[in-house]
Amino acid sequence: MRAREDRIRHLGGLTLEMYRRSSFRDQLLIEQCREIVALEDRLRELDSMLEAVATARRAPATCECGAPVPWGSHFCANCGRPVGTEAVVACAGCGHPLAADATFCAHCGRPVETSDEAAEPAVDETILRSADPWER
Repeated sequence: MRAREDRIRHLGGLTLEMYRRSSFRDQLLIEQCREIVALEDRLRELDSMLEAVATARRAPATCECGAPVPWGSHFCANCGRPVGTEAVVACAGCGHPLAADATFCAHCGRPVETSDEAAEPAVDETILRSADPWER
């Protein structure tokens, strides 16, 4: 903007001097005007890019589960899914995204397996029956 304003001021001064001396050089004036118009085109382009970024920041995005995801978030607050990738917490039966505190799938009604249930190793019954408590 500052460069554009300086060029316009310069063009006005140049035109005034040409008038005072009664020696207009049309080609020089046309060249100066083209530079100013090119600067204005670039300013319009930059303004449209800035507007697109500002609009994208204001527009609320939605996760695949339907919950709004604020701009700059890396994960959905409803289902825990990373923004733009596969679900982190999903129903084992139907694959529908689940809230972190869900006990049943809202889509198919299947009970949700918690990570404690899924990661619990099978216990050998012979160890539990042994008399020595240190072998447990």
